This record gives sequence, C-alpha cells and structure tokens, in this order.
Amino acid sequence: MEKKCAAGAADHLIADVPENELSDLAELFKVFGDSTRIKILYDLFSGEKNVTEICIDLEMNQSAVSHQLKLLKTARLIGSRRLGKQMIYFLADDHVKTIIAMGKEHIEEQ
Repeated sequence: MEKKCAAGAADHLIADVPENELSDLAELFKVFGDSTRIKILYDLFSGEKNVTEICIDLEMNQSAVSHQLKLLKTARLIGSRRLGKQMIYFLADDHVKTIIAMGKEHIEEQ
C-alpha cells in the first residue's frame, strides 16, 4: 500500500509541472552531458576569459572550444561581452556553480 501512495504523490507532483518546463529542464541537463562543456564551465569558475585563454587552459583547438561555447551560451549557462575584437566569456550566474557542486556532491556520495 505504501508504494502505491508514494507513486500517487509523485504523479501529483509531475502533473503540477507544465510539459514545456519538463522539456526545458531535460534540455538544460543535456548540456551538462558533455565533459568538454563541464571543463569550460570549471575554467570559468576563476573568472572571465577569452576563447584563446580557454583553449590554452583546456589544451584544445579554437574550433572545438568555440562550438561548445555556443552551446553553453544558447543554454544561458554562460554570457559574453565584447572587448575590442575579443569576446570575453563568463558564467551567467551562481546557479551554474551550484548545479555543478550539487552534481559533484551526488557522485562523491556513492
């Protein structure tokens, strides 16, 4: 009987979340599904950087890094600003650090 009640409670919570929000949440978590993107986010923990600095830190070519930066920006996990001819990248907000910290804490529990 307990399992049925617990499942019923979960169904109720799911019913309260609009389908578009569930879809958006799934898309957000997909962005975290690539180790290169996680490395870039970690690299930006220390502050703003241009693409060349990120490439050096990650020992990757600019094309690969630029592609991942575009995906991270589309997901609104990073932002950018122009400084002369360069684009400077930064974490969009502290939520990014929180999501990564919580994920790290979760995997370290196992």
